[in-house]
Amino acid sequence: MEQVINSLNISLEKNQKFNKYYEFLISENEKYNLTNITELDDVYIKHFYDSLMMSEFIDLKNVENLCDIGSGAGFPSIPLKIMYPHLKITIIEPTLKRINFLKKLCEILELDNVTLINDRAECAIINMREKFDIVTARAVSNLPMLLEICIPYVKVNGLFVAYKGQTYQEEISQSKKALEILKSSIDNIYSYDLFNDYGVRYLLSIRKKEITNTKYPRRYSDIKKKTL
Repeated sequence: MEQVINSLNISLEKNQKFNKYYEFLISENEKYNLTNITELDDVYIKHFYDSLMMSEFIDLKNVENLCDIGSGAGFPSIPLKIMYPHLKITIIEPTLKRINFLKKLCEILELDNVTLINDRAECAIINMREKFDIVTARAVSNLPMLLEICIPYVKVNGLFVAYKGQTYQEEISQSKKALEILKSSIDNIYSYDLFNDYGVRYLLSIRKKEITNTKYPRRYSDIKKKTL
């Protein structure tokens, strides 16, 4: 825990919020099936630190709004909101019990400007095309599927940031056609080590260059059946 706090210069006030986050996550975990990671240090490293690493590579001070798709227990958007309170956060999460958890969490942490949407991302898109500066997805699906689901939410010249593990190169190779169709390109690939030898993680920063054709995203069944 101390490694994370010192590495990211987390203030006492903000760390108190992270402690409350941890305590509520663990207390509600059995009810909501939120995470298999429950030890304090492991949550700080594998969830909080991992979520926050985006801010080490991308300047969030001038970012106005961020959409987190498939957030689960609030990663990465809630840790980012704690560190950057000015962010307007939208979380799209299809599981109602996780939305209920996030609603209570935001009340406990006294977080404002967090919008929770209980829906599938490919359905919720209807009112949110080209709306967000940054869209994130962490541990949700493979990159070809994520691109079709997430890119339509990104403003032109905005970023989709995908949190990935060791298979990122293979996923990029499988995504060449999707990137072309969705008028997007890999802007940067960032790598970082987790503490305690927990492995290397990667952030794929994907730049949206043009407005997305309104036929995307397709229905989830169609996306799953055949990716772009």
